[in-house]
Amino acid sequence: MKDDELKKIFLAEAQTNFEDLNRLFTQLEKNNQDRNSIDSIFRITHTLKANAAAMGFDGISQLSHVLEDIFSLIKTGKMDVTPDTFNVLFRANDKLGELIDSIKSEKKVSHRGMLTKLKVLLRTAKEREDLDGGSSATESTQSNQKDTDKENEQGLESDNPTEKDDSPKTGDISFSDYVQVPVEKLDQLMNLVGELSIERDRLITKNLILNSGRGTNEYASLYRISADLQYGVMSVRLVKVNVLFNKFHRIVRDVANFEKKKVDLVLEGTEIEIDRNVLQTISDSLIHLVRNAISHGLETPAERLAKGKTEIGILKLVARNDRDSVAIEIKDDGAGVDAKVIRKKIIQKGLLTEDQANQLPDSEVVQYIFAAGFSSKDSVSEVSGRGVGMDVVKKAIDTIGGEIETKTEVGKGTTFTLYLPASMAVKKALLFEIEEGSFAIPLSFIESVIYMQKNELHKVGKGLVGTHAGDTVSVIFLRDLFRVSPEDGQVAKNFHLTFNELEADKNFHTVLISMEGRMVGFVVDKLLQQKEIIEKPMAGALKNSKFISGATILGDGSVCLVLDVPSIVRQVFRNVNTQVLTT
Repeated sequence: MKDDELKKIFLAEAQTNFEDLNRLFTQLEKNNQDRNSIDSIFRITHTLKANAAAMGFDGISQLSHVLEDIFSLIKTGKMDVTPDTFNVLFRANDKLGELIDSIKSEKKVSHRGMLTKLKVLLRTAKEREDLDGGSSATESTQSNQKDTDKENEQGLESDNPTEKDDSPKTGDISFSDYVQVPVEKLDQLMNLVGELSIERDRLITKNLILNSGRGTNEYASLYRISADLQYGVMSVRLVKVNVLFNKFHRIVRDVANFEKKKVDLVLEGTEIEIDRNVLQTISDSLIHLVRNAISHGLETPAERLAKGKTEIGILKLVARNDRDSVAIEIKDDGAGVDAKVIRKKIIQKGLLTEDQANQLPDSEVVQYIFAAGFSSKDSVSEVSGRGVGMDVVKKAIDTIGGEIETKTEVGKGTTFTLYLPASMAVKKALLFEIEEGSFAIPLSFIESVIYMQKNELHKVGKGLVGTHAGDTVSVIFLRDLFRVSPEDGQVAKNFHLTFNELEADKNFHTVLISMEGRMVGFVVDKLLQQKEIIEKPMAGALKNSKFISGATILGDGSVCLVLDVPSIVRQVFRNVNTQVLTT
């Protein structure tokens, strides 16, 4: 995050702190036994001190520090608040306000005199506590008084005479440049922008029809303004990934202590921006991956030293932009994932036969860690080994149209990469038709669009396979997918229907989908266009549709269904013999 942006955020929070202190001092003056006000003032001064120190604003930090010490004594009953005390506290807060304003105005504000007054107040209270406790504090008091007189002299000389004035404060009221807005309001605004975009497309489509397909510039301004508004609202919803990343310092510390391991957390790319809703959706998934990296991946200090590694494991959270997506990496330098161990577990759990498991390449085997109920650990701990977690990660990422990639090397470590949409509101999609119905596939899943012929495909098990650029491709005619209900158990044996009806030399459009290191071809009836869509969740009878993730409305008013690509891909591979696919 840039220094200017950090400064703006600090100013917004500091201005709020200043106003809260004025309010709380007023409440406490009316009832000096108000514990809630005392506790709140203590927390605010502590936070303001730490934030100011981090930003290098020494004057604010010093005043806040002494105020914190004063209220520490008040909290413990070691200091009474008198009318004179409140006069000093209010003036001290005024000085804080001046210092906060000076950050923006760059006006020089002296604070030493006020700092001295607060120190005198604090020292007096401490001396009174010592005397009340029966200690012999005469020499200490005399010494402190000399220091106090010296500080008073220096402070009064260095500060303005704006210090002994008890007149009412009538200065200007400052307003922050930052405004806090509830997320619900942003979501409502995004929905309205979405409806505006749909209405815009309807008008443009109607205009094309009236002009026999010839475009005009009549709606050019409307298109530009609505598009700018759409991206403007989307940008407001973006947050830095450090909003989530910074929470992992404590998580890593706690899990490492429980596992008796030493771990350093390294954060990179914290300035990358992503939709807040995306970040919120994957937060639990990221926690699962971090916990598993520490529990499964990183070795104990003794094990690492025996392998010639440093005893402290390195865990990295890295964010970067990847085309239209945001990639988040969870990278450790631990033991890596041993495909032999995973393959053995796959057979034990009956997920595959021994022959099928042995035919799978290591990269395919490793993907089974995301299977429901799968765990490579024999023992159960507080953070891992229950057979839950990694499948939850996969499902959460699928729901937002993301993808997860695993790279691992035994003895060197593992990297999980999450490819996430930068925004959940607007998606770039490819539109096409199936039996005159409109459908869409998010571009984030699409590798390319090609022509294929019937003679290039072969029946394998209950599915179809072909080749493209030397790679094996599973193929599905989407027309077959929607011919019968996926709930009636008949889908599997109907994946050959359209294929059987085609002529041998018939060409057809195939959308190549890349997912989890596999290639799948979706055969469509007719390609339409690429378009940015605003996807809405399904409702009513279609809410739990197996292969549909949502819907959008096109310019002609028709409904376009958005395909749930991950669920379709899983269905395809359930209908194809694994052994043949991987040979």
